[in-house]
Amino acid sequence: MEYVLQTAGGIAGIALLYYGAEFLIKGGVSIALKLKISALVIGLTLVAFGTSFPELVVSVNATLKGAGDISIGNVVGSNICNIALILGLSALISPLPVHKQLLKLDVWLMLGASVLLAVFHYFYQGVTRWQGGVFFAGILTYTVWSIFAGRKAEQNKSEAEKAADNDELGKELPLILSIIFVIGGLAALMFGGKLFVNAAVFAALKLGVSDAVIGLTIVALGTSLPELATSVVAAIKGEQDIAIGNVVGSNIFNVLCILGIAPLISPIRSAGISPIDMLVMLGVSVLLVPIMLTGMKISRKEGGLLLLIYIGYTYYLFVK
Repeated sequence: MEYVLQTAGGIAGIALLYYGAEFLIKGGVSIALKLKISALVIGLTLVAFGTSFPELVVSVNATLKGAGDISIGNVVGSNICNIALILGLSALISPLPVHKQLLKLDVWLMLGASVLLAVFHYFYQGVTRWQGGVFFAGILTYTVWSIFAGRKAEQNKSEAEKAADNDELGKELPLILSIIFVIGGLAALMFGGKLFVNAAVFAALKLGVSDAVIGLTIVALGTSLPELATSVVAAIKGEQDIAIGNVVGSNIFNVLCILGIAPLISPIRSAGISPIDMLVMLGVSVLLVPIMLTGMKISRKEGGLLLLIYIGYTYYLFVK
């Protein structure tokens, strides 16, 4: 009976993830119009932070229970999943044009945060309180800068550019309805992600999979399902700025916010996360830069390459 319930829960979770993503995108785009900021900034902040909330909950809970491998493995695995799986699939659906704004700061900050995490983990086998404080200060600064820079960029646009953006983004909803869409979408994403993760972890435990592998794969993929659903739906609907901004913003949030808050509660130890895992996270982050610079888009071929990397890494983990 338990197998049937877990399977049903996993299917229900997938449905909630899809519809939650649709509501979040509608509400987020409408709020972007209301606040006169771009969909890219909304993707980098509101949508990215909202879809990364499951990772925060999982990592904090794992830290409190002393499961450091799951806590850090969740972040490392999610960042690999976001770039290799989510951007890979999204680009296969629809090539993703790269906004110049991403290459001014956001991508470099994502790369820098990943390098800093790898260095901290190499020397300390985890993340200490003072390192968490450094990460948390970084996410506060980044969020404030993104909002102010986004508003300034929108103000400098011509009326023709603003009108074209409004036509591309679609119909503006009443503010209350937009907020309801965002809150409802996030709730559906979180609950759907929880149902799916519960079902996946149940199956993994029955198969005797280790904490580190569960954190790097099943939990990481499960908590990344909101990003996956949001980016794929955004790509299908032609909202490529949200699709790619969601991934870059989520990766920044995962390191700076999640590993900023969790170690402040309790220092994290994670000896089970190997240098190979960190190198794969750094590798896909570094690879993303030339992919973005080549033609200022992520093509279908490049999306296929990212997807193959994710499949190969997941295979390696289970064989290991």
